Formats: sequence, structure tokens, C-alpha cells
Amino acid sequence: MTSAPTESLTTPETAARAIQRVGVVGCGVMGAGLAEVCARAGLDVLLISSGEAGLARGRDRLERSLAHAVRKGKITDSARAETLARIDWTTDLGAFHERQLVLEASPEHEPTKLDIFQALDKVVEDPDAILASNTSALPIARLARATTRPGQVLGLHFFNPAPILPLVEVISSLLTDDRPRQIAAAFVTNVLGKRAIHAGDRSGFVVNALLIPYLLSAIRMLDAGYASAQDIDQAMTLGCSHPMGPLALADLIGLDTVAAIARALHEESKEPTHAAPPLLSRMVDSGLLGRKTGQGFYTY
Repeated sequence: MTSAPTESLTTPETAARAIQRVGVVGCGVMGAGLAEVCARAGLDVLLISSGEAGLARGRDRLERSLAHAVRKGKITDSARAETLARIDWTTDLGAFHERQLVLEASPEHEPTKLDIFQALDKVVEDPDAILASNTSALPIARLARATTRPGQVLGLHFFNPAPILPLVEVISSLLTDDRPRQIAAAFVTNVLGKRAIHAGDRSGFVVNALLIPYLLSAIRMLDAGYASAQDIDQAMTLGCSHPMGPLALADLIGLDTVAAIARALHEESKEPTHAAPPLLSRMVDSGLLGRKTGQGFYTY
């Protein structure tokens, strides 16, 4: 009698716990956040940026976040040092050849993401490695088709700030194999300690398909002169018990990201309410992107 393949005897939970080497593509707000989440979970993390300046900004973001966690009593100073020691930095994508899981966290620009997945496909040697995108709205299937292993490509959509917010959307396309999806969900819950929900490969997935039209409506209301930004936000925090008003939340997400998600939603649905309002487009064109630039609907 022949024995069953080893993979079939390994549960998704066991396979998830076997993931020890994680790569993160991008040193922006989300990339640094994902690196912190994985390193705090005890994983070996390799973080890449296209240049030394990007790496320096990523280090600064990560160190400030960890220092904040120490001040808040979330971690000890020794845990902060151990977390930093688990993270390596590179500008060479070839260094990702031994990674078991790669989290892509580049800007919401489809050609850039396609180039990254095409390059990862050539570099990552393990055929069972999971290649995951943190995209907020772009189709996973299109990213998967840039590789020769579309069954191993899926979405793992974390939320900002990644070290604090517990939710992760696990998105599988029509091309994603079921086992990588199960392993990814088990990794999110059992290794990172987050909460996973499953979503289909539709623009905006679950959260942004609900959230972005709401944010766009608030921006249209401000542009039309219904009320001030402060009054619109207070209407929702004090009148509906939302923890943050829509305009402050848009600033936190990043107005360029909000606009990119709106474009993706509108491209798929053609719903007028999904189109970016003129005010949002003007602010993005002017470099007023919210918290990350110090100016959006509010000044930071």
C-alpha cells in the first residue's frame, strides 16, 4: 500500500505554524505595520524597499510604532528590541528566494503590483509559498495571472494601523487553490492572533465595498457646503456612536488610497456613487493626502 502524500496529512493549522520566514514588499505605512505584526509574532521578517531612503523611512515608522507600544504598556522594552532583531532590510528582491510567505504592500497602482508579482514568481523558490497582496480593492485574479502559480496567490488585506486593528480579509480569486486559502486563514488567526473573514474577489471586498461609498458621501457633503468637516464628523461620532468621523477616517486611511479604491469600485460597478468627488481628486493632485503628509481635511 502506498502512503498518502505528506501534504495531505498536514492540516492547514500545522502548515501555517510551519511558516517562519516572511517577506514584506514595501516600507510604507502598511509595509512597516505588517513587518511589525509578523516580527512581534516571532517570525523572521525580510522587508524590502526600492532604495535606501525608503528603508530609512520604514525603519523610522517601525521604531516609532514600537516605542509607542512600549509607552502604552502593550509590549516591554526587551520585546521591542527582540522584535527589531527579527527584521532584516534589503533593496534586493533576490533575497526573497527562501521566503515561505510574501506580503505585498506597495501603493495601490496595478502596473506596479503586477511587476512585483511577476518578479516574485521568478525569485521565490518554494512552489508552496503563498504570495499575498494587501491590496484594498484591486482584483486578485489579475495579480495571480502575472505568475506561473496563480493557485498560490491570494489577498490578505490588513487594516491601518496593522499592529492594532484585529481584522484581516482573506480573499481568494477564482484561480486560488483552497489549501493556500485555508493555510493563510490559519496563519492569520493562529500565528498572528488576528481575526480572519473570507471575501470573494470583488472590488472593495467586504469592508471597503461598504466603507468607501460612505466616505465619498461625506466628502461630497463637505464640497457642497452642507456643513463643516468638524460638524460632519461630530454628526457621526456623537449622533451614531462611530469612533471616528468619516473625514478624519479618510485622512487616516490616506486620501490617495481612498481615491484609488473609489476608482477600482467605479471601474467594476459603474455606480455614480463610487466615483471620486472632485474635491477628493483636487486634494490628491495637490499632495494633501491626510495624516501621512500632515494635511488633509485636517492639519496634523
